[in-house]
Amino acid sequence: TECVSGCVCPEGLFDDGRGGCVEQKDCPCIHNNEWYSSGDKIKVDCNTCTCQKGVWKCTEDVCYGTCMIYGSGHYNTFDGKFYDFDGSCEYVATQDFCGDKNSSGSFSIITENVPCGTTGVTCSKAIKMFLGVSDDSQYISSKAIQRDVGEDVQYWNRTVGLYLVIEASNGVMLIWDKKTTVFIKLSPDYKGKVCGLCGNFDDKANNDFTTRSGLQDNNPLNFGNSWKQSPMCPDVTQEIKPCDLKPHRKSWAEKECSIIQSEVFEICHSKVDPLPYYEACVHDACSCDSGGDCECFCSAVAAYAQECIKAEACVFWRTPDIC
Repeated sequence: TECVSGCVCPEGLFDDGRGGCVEQKDCPCIHNNEWYSSGDKIKVDCNTCTCQKGVWKCTEDVCYGTCMIYGSGHYNTFDGKFYDFDGSCEYVATQDFCGDKNSSGSFSIITENVPCGTTGVTCSKAIKMFLGVSDDSQYISSKAIQRDVGEDVQYWNRTVGLYLVIEASNGVMLIWDKKTTVFIKLSPDYKGKVCGLCGNFDDKANNDFTTRSGLQDNNPLNFGNSWKQSPMCPDVTQEIKPCDLKPHRKSWAEKECSIIQSEVFEICHSKVDPLPYYEACVHDACSCDSGGDCECFCSAVAAYAQECIKAEACVFWRTPDIC
């Protein structure tokens, strides 16, 4: 008989969670530890939620999926599987050319990973975005994009804050920070129709490690190796742990990256698990031993902040002293 658990109200009234009693139609809702009155609306990804009698009622539109590649070989697939892969080669990030060799498709995005630092970890330093299906397909590499001749695919370039955004009319979007962070966004039309390092976008994370041959694997190294573009590139055979190789950097890395687990991001912790992002941050801060220490740290924290924003937990973490 309450909107939420709490004190007992007179018959016909309900606890509003804020020390008062209201009629059922006026029960508030809670989101991100904040109270909203009946009738208030919030955005959750691409959907709108309305507070009705103490319960959120949301539209059920299928939203764009996002894959993130950042830092020293960190991947977060369309379905939310987080893993590391430090291959040095060109790899299929995502494409809709899946299945047999004669399968048709409309796009392919390739990430070129190169060593960064002296520990053996790799970073995505260039992105190629192929639009079209013929052998004449052209690509973007960092700054330029061309579409396949004969294919009716339009595209637009624009700059938004720190990012270069390239959007194509076939429902594919690329967002690049001009350093080592790439976001790939796909329209819902591609659900279950893509493959590559970003997974298959079918809302199930447990089958994201599907190799180029269509087999499922539990090992991220076997999975990642299967998506290399050239058979001449060496396979990755072991996970690199830069903090073990550079132990003198570990305490500094842990101190800097602790912001992710601090009260600064407290509002996000219940929405997005900070641990994998903290560990990735420490990993990157240890591995950036050839300059760019702050850039690696800032990119790692920004990756967690981006996931917080997707979960409707907006955090203002940048200061004149931090990034």
